[in-house]
Amino acid sequence: MYPSKEARIVRIGLIQQSNTADIQKNRQKLTDNIRYCAAQGAQLVVLQELHNGLYFCQTEDTTQFDASETIPGPSTALFGRLAKELEIVLVVSLFEKRAPGLYHNTAVVLEKDGSIAGRYRKMHIPDDPAYYEKFYFTPGDNGFRPIATSIGKLGVLVCWDQWYPEAARLMALAGAELLLYPTAIGWESSDTKEEKERQKNAWTTVQQGHAIANGLNLVAINRVGQEDDPSAQTRGIQFWGSSFAAGPQGEIITQASATQEENLVVEIDLKRSEEVRRWWPFLRDRRIDAYGDLTKRFID
Repeated sequence: MYPSKEARIVRIGLIQQSNTADIQKNRQKLTDNIRYCAAQGAQLVVLQELHNGLYFCQTEDTTQFDASETIPGPSTALFGRLAKELEIVLVVSLFEKRAPGLYHNTAVVLEKDGSIAGRYRKMHIPDDPAYYEKFYFTPGDNGFRPIATSIGKLGVLVCWDQWYPEAARLMALAGAELLLYPTAIGWESSDTKEEKERQKNAWTTVQQGHAIANGLNLVAINRVGQEDDPSAQTRGIQFWGSSFAAGPQGEIITQASATQEENLVVEIDLKRSEEVRRWWPFLRDRRIDAYGDLTKRFID
């Protein structure tokens, strides 16, 4: 195995922050952090899931729909201007109001000129204690399609999507050059220390597996900090941070703290995917003639 003499380096900013109920303060902190990453040479900056406010899906509350917005809308205008000023590609995560009674959990990619390069609507929607997303979000309907940008084709997925190998595979098959996962995930405080570690390790490991199986670099961006359950039915969520970037062999390139806000800027080589896929040609050896049952809910 001989390393390529060529490289295609992209500098990526990962912003891991805690949030409050004050949307304007959250946006200002995001803006400051984006500027910091750009000053460190980031060409692509990725924000965490639903970054403008608290993770409101801990309860089912119809007043929360008031926080939704159209796309284009206020956030795409704000962050679009910032992307244009800093000449970066920026991935934001919004509560989209598509029509009255129709809402999505949507990632939007903003190009260096501030325009919308594309959007991805979260496909897998959880409905678990403290993660009542099915109450708020309609599953996405624009498929697993990479978004073409000036720095490459971005396979943008969102949080719960990160547990599904099918999502990563379909992005790879459609030509994604990089997998990105804006995320909001954490612990319920009553879990034991051992159970917490199992959950976080599983989260990291499954995504490393997606990187390996598809020969792609991968970036996951989580929030951090404690957010209380307004209903007091649970003890709230302690978001476990640990945002990271992994290479196409699953190697951890960088990883943030589990407890602290951090801005990370990391260099990745998009060209390395080509090298790894030559060594490990998983796409070549797939038995697509034998996978029909994958479209079934269960094989009896």
